[in-house]
Amino acid sequence: MEWGKVLCAERVRSHQHVDPRELRSEFARDYHRIINSASFRRLQDKTQVFPLDSSDFVRTRLTHSLEVSSIARSLGQNVGEAITCDIKDPDFLPEYKAYICDILQCAGLIHDIGNPPFGHFGETTIREWFLKNLPHLSLCGSPLEEVLSEEMKNDFYHFEGNAQAFRLVTRLHFLVDSNGMNLTKGLLGTIIKYPVSSLEIEENGDDIRSHKMGYFRADRETFRDVQTATGTNGARHPLSFLLEAADDIAYITADIEDAYKKRYLSYEDLTRDLKIYKDAGGLSPEEVERFGELIEVLGEKYRKAGDRGLQDPGEYAVQNWIVTLQRRAINAVTDAFMNNYEAIMAGQMKRTLVSCSTMNPMLEALYGIETKYVFKSRPIFRHEIAEEVIMDFLLDKFVDAAVPYDTELPMNAVQKRIIGIISENYMQIYHKYSEGRSEAEKLYLRLILVTDYICGMTDTFAKSLYQELSGTD
Repeated sequence: MEWGKVLCAERVRSHQHVDPRELRSEFARDYHRIINSASFRRLQDKTQVFPLDSSDFVRTRLTHSLEVSSIARSLGQNVGEAITCDIKDPDFLPEYKAYICDILQCAGLIHDIGNPPFGHFGETTIREWFLKNLPHLSLCGSPLEEVLSEEMKNDFYHFEGNAQAFRLVTRLHFLVDSNGMNLTKGLLGTIIKYPVSSLEIEENGDDIRSHKMGYFRADRETFRDVQTATGTNGARHPLSFLLEAADDIAYITADIEDAYKKRYLSYEDLTRDLKIYKDAGGLSPEEVERFGELIEVLGEKYRKAGDRGLQDPGEYAVQNWIVTLQRRAINAVTDAFMNNYEAIMAGQMKRTLVSCSTMNPMLEALYGIETKYVFKSRPIFRHEIAEEVIMDFLLDKFVDAAVPYDTELPMNAVQKRIIGIISENYMQIYHKYSEGRSEAEKLYLRLILVTDYICGMTDTFAKSLYQELSGTD
């Protein structure tokens, strides 16, 4: 891959007038489009870990995305400098240093923009609903599973927020036309973490690029256009590795901080479990030493807080330790990118940058700790049960109405009203792309219409709509 191509500044709709006084790069202009979009604003009411939380401290998808954006930009600065000064790649022009920072900053803002309500559990609920219900639905006496192609079915069975993000920014943000936000192809390539269709998924394969689907069948032409323009051609965009690392660093460290603030996790729990992980074996002597030094840093911060007479020294220690971890992780990921530079640019890198960085043992330990104390806790389980009820109800109602819609089949009064609730923007997209299509393709697009609408909901709106339609206000 060549930097001149992967940093493609073209847009799908490229015949725009650009003011000659415009000083921003095309990638900097992307930032303005994202910040001013309704889809980005909705992230303030979407779950990161703790759903429908009243605390101002706990992160939402919006604050998480801002943190990922910041870390990604820092990684871009580090990598750009290293390529220029250490690698001395002649293909990497001086202006590219600013370009990759702008792209990564924007990519961080939109990497979760397609996620449904209630975080990653919402994605799981959508997948499970289709796996459970699609085999029992029919159209004109024909089972839907027989009407839809394998790829169409698998798009729902493997539903993925990453693919929905690509769809939203390229199609659903209907402001001018059906090109979505009309972002640069270099940015679009960066947010495609998994450049495979739902038929090419290898969840346990050696190559990270095929662990999940990266685009829906409905968006494959746009996907191919981006791949061709950036020269990635089936490989991951080089900046995708940095975006993924920024996401990993942000959520793993921040979830520990939020868990402490919510009292799911204590300072004593954290230090005890870190020491258990360090002493469990499996780490090299160098890793054990590095791990132990980080535990000692946490202890020093706790002692410092105690010396200052702070009421909650654990909170001070954890919050400040997280800042240290993030800084070290950014440097470690930078080193990992440079150590694997040739493989990344050749499209042969199969692992995440975090997994081959010196900070991987610590980040793995923290992920295990937050899984133990947060994701497997009773309060989270109770929230997820309620969220499943909401999502299942909405999918039941909207899919029931979407199946007969735009066919010769009769629709009852409730089905007509349900369809009438869906946003006009989404309806326009459906009618534009369903015109002249086969019945199977139309059915597929109607099901996509439902997931588009539900994924566009905030947590609060989904809950309110459920209460309104179910009569449980």
